[in-house]
Amino acid sequence: MFLPQETIRIKRDGGRLNDDQIAEFIAGLTDGRVTDGQAAAFAMAVFLRGMEEGERVALLRAMTRSGRVLDWGNARLGGPVLDKHSTGGVGDKVSLVLAPVVAACGGFVPMISGRGLGHTGGTLDKMQAIPGYEALPDIATLRRVVGNVGCAIVGATTDIAPADKRLYAIRDVTATVESIDLIVASILSKKLAAGLQGLVLDVKLGNGAFMDSAERAEALATALVETGNGAGLPTVALLTGMDQVLGRTAGNAVEVAESVEMLRDGTGDSRLWAVTRELAAEMLVLGRLADSLDAARIKADRALRSGEAAERFQRMVTALGGPSDFVDRYQDHLPKAPVVREVRAERPGFVTAHATRDIGLVVVALGGGRTKPTEPVDHAVGLTEVAALGTEVGPQGAPLCILHAPDEEAADMAAAAIRAAMPVGDSRPADQNPIAGRIAKG
Repeated sequence: MFLPQETIRIKRDGGRLNDDQIAEFIAGLTDGRVTDGQAAAFAMAVFLRGMEEGERVALLRAMTRSGRVLDWGNARLGGPVLDKHSTGGVGDKVSLVLAPVVAACGGFVPMISGRGLGHTGGTLDKMQAIPGYEALPDIATLRRVVGNVGCAIVGATTDIAPADKRLYAIRDVTATVESIDLIVASILSKKLAAGLQGLVLDVKLGNGAFMDSAERAEALATALVETGNGAGLPTVALLTGMDQVLGRTAGNAVEVAESVEMLRDGTGDSRLWAVTRELAAEMLVLGRLADSLDAARIKADRALRSGEAAERFQRMVTALGGPSDFVDRYQDHLPKAPVVREVRAERPGFVTAHATRDIGLVVVALGGGRTKPTEPVDHAVGLTEVAALGTEVGPQGAPLCILHAPDEEAADMAAAAIRAAMPVGDSRPADQNPIAGRIAKG
């Protein structure tokens, strides 16, 4: 007989749960036998006591099986099913370039993405800036687009890992979001449910990341890699820097524009492409589409510069209901903010730091993110021409950024916050490699 309180008691007292106990609890979470109070108590017990690797794997498998699991075996795709997941950042539009690049190299990418959370932007919100784009298609449409185009950037349907949806909502209001064990199960359950054959994780570290230290970021990356591989999903993680905005934009429509420009021109912000290229290389090696990381990097470069990745992006947008000329005329289709204004430094010098989290919160305050789950997002607002670390700025030089705001009052408040978040000094800081580390199966 299943008694949720017994499962909670075992974990509360520091015991190890077996596979059946975990599976029963997650089944009860899905069908309603477990109450919200019991789910909250379970989350807190895991938060305080932790889980062993075997428990994490059992939790992951149970959450994956709580809903529909995609099977690509009968789709005859002709290539591996691959994906990437980022733990979130400011200006992180990597997915928009990465998915079509990997598709152009022979991979198939059912990229199930999420909305913005806290100070970080969400890939799903960015894609919904494209008029007509169906970001929440049914499973049949997802399968068709992935099969025909090679990639689809969409949100999760209600039947993908429903246990995670319920448990996450409870964690969000019970101060248990930061549990590494529960983060691992949450991230990986949706990826396993997508039927992947390889997964690369982009775990952010720095002042704009959710993990507040390099040690915590590495611990999360290690847990993700161990648990993913333990559940039978080949998994690799990269640690990448989030001590400054990634790329030159932060927002929704403005990040789509930067991504399309990179796809069209075959070039763009060097840090953005460095992270995208390295993640693509890892995906291609996991999918056996390249024999080495060096060979994979060359394939990724060719896919971007040849224009084939841009073609894949356009085909994806068209297949999901967006404009058929979006890549060529994206500026005509994307929404525009009423107020566009430069923000200039009060003194000449070099940008010495980004308070990246604060910059992300500026976008949220402009309306580009949410303070409540039900709030709408203003896709037009954000920042462009964000000065990278080391950029020479000043009253007559380059601006700190260009604001895209809903009104003059919001622009005034945002400008003050940007000046505080982007200090200027006399010395140019040293360049930083955006790739901080790699964690693979031991």
